[in-house]
Amino acid sequence: MDTELIHLALRCKCPRCKEGDLYEDRYSLTLKGRCDVCGLNLAGNDSADGPAVFLIFVLGFLLVPLALIFDALFEPPLWVHAVLWLFVALVLTVGMLKTIKAYIIALQFKHRPGDWS
Repeated sequence: MDTELIHLALRCKCPRCKEGDLYEDRYSLTLKGRCDVCGLNLAGNDSADGPAVFLIFVLGFLLVPLALIFDALFEPPLWVHAVLWLFVALVLTVGMLKTIKAYIIALQFKHRPGDWS
């Protein structure tokens, strides 16, 4: 893994200049049209559904075994599972979606530089 791309994704910065913000504001998933610093066209190179699909697979792979272990250790009623794992899945998905989206954009910029105008 490229640690520079991970640092860019965690900070949600432009893959070209590494300074401009990718998103409209701190809590938005809407990409800016262009980087404020270097002018890179961000609008034409959105990551589409890639981050959401990635999170579905990864979180599903992680949360199902955790739920099974939790059930084996504590044997809670089904409603506890429903509330707990829904909350955990939502928090992790919303919390990680912006960073994963920024990472995929940085990967696209690194591996397909000709697609960026």
